[in-house]
Amino acid sequence: MDRLIRKYADKLVRSGLAEAGTPLLGAWDVELIWNREDEMRPLIEKIFAGLHISALLFAQPAEPYRTVVDFLARTAPSGVLRPEDTETRTFLHDLPVVTTFEAEKLIQVLKKRKCAILPGRGIIACGTVSPEQAFVTFSSACFACFVKFFADVLRDVRAGSSSPAQQAAFRQAVEHLDPPAQRVSPLLRGPFRDEATVLTAMEEAGKATVDCGLVDSYFGNISCLFEDILYISQTGSSLDELQGCIDPVPLDGSSCAGITASSELSAHRAIVARGTCRTILHGHPKFSVVLSLACGEKNCEVGLKRQCHLCCPRPRRAAGVPIVPGEVGTGLHGLCHTVPPALADSRGVIVYGHGVFTAGRTDFNGALSSLLEIEKGCREEYFARL
Repeated sequence: MDRLIRKYADKLVRSGLAEAGTPLLGAWDVELIWNREDEMRPLIEKIFAGLHISALLFAQPAEPYRTVVDFLARTAPSGVLRPEDTETRTFLHDLPVVTTFEAEKLIQVLKKRKCAILPGRGIIACGTVSPEQAFVTFSSACFACFVKFFADVLRDVRAGSSSPAQQAAFRQAVEHLDPPAQRVSPLLRGPFRDEATVLTAMEEAGKATVDCGLVDSYFGNISCLFEDILYISQTGSSLDELQGCIDPVPLDGSSCAGITASSELSAHRAIVARGTCRTILHGHPKFSVVLSLACGEKNCEVGLKRQCHLCCPRPRRAAGVPIVPGEVGTGLHGLCHTVPPALADSRGVIVYGHGVFTAGRTDFNGALSSLLEIEKGCREEYFARL
């Protein structure tokens, strides 16, 4: 447990989500174990005592997340943030804001939600089973706030309603943005000769996707068609730690291996079934998600019902690629219906509030390049629209 605690505390720093020495992460083993000493530990331990959890993380986000989170928290209506990205809708639901660092108040909030924002102090996130869950929740909260803040700024500037406080926060956040990511070295070249090479190529491409900052936390998925088997990352797996977390799913349905595969297996199968590609990458690059939420349509019936992510009827594009609606799974509005046809004639597809799908013919070089280019293009287009 001590190793896990230190692993995810360090991962926060490496991901640019927190500064070195600031995350405070504790978890139950035989006893309550912490990654470091801190004057906040007695208060955090009171919160532990009031919840049925195994891990608790408290940290001040690093910039630009700190500025973004604090501004949104200070201006949140009714003390709750409601981002529109898919991860929030699916896992977090909303982000409660707690203005006082009191154990009893935080206990009540964390009984209903996975995290809480304390303006000027940071984010507190819990995990019911492991420290990894607390890390994922913290990361997802930072991602959701980033997307919401930059989407709100674009909306308000275009509407002429951006406040001086919002503009000041925007300038400060922009000063801390990292430059667009670039790939340093090529990935394994295809076509791949055997299963072992396929697995190695997927592990390498998954890690490169995370290293380039093209994901939320480590979320995303990856697949490769080899012979008649679709190798795909397992649901909930870390893209940068895929060893042992890739499922071989026969296209003829002769195996139940797909039961633990990514929740977007159906979309991957529908894409490769078209016969034009053998590799697929899906990531959550931030500015691509921000632009997917930017829409100038007013009084749209779908928008008024808050169903844009399900069935937006308006054709839209960003960075030269289509933006489509869709949800995970095989339902009426499943991604398996919207992404494959859009990807057939494009280097990539942006899913509303969700992320980007790209594909390659024989290996992951083209898919990763497209993912990087789409995100860079969306970032440039975002500032051009401003």
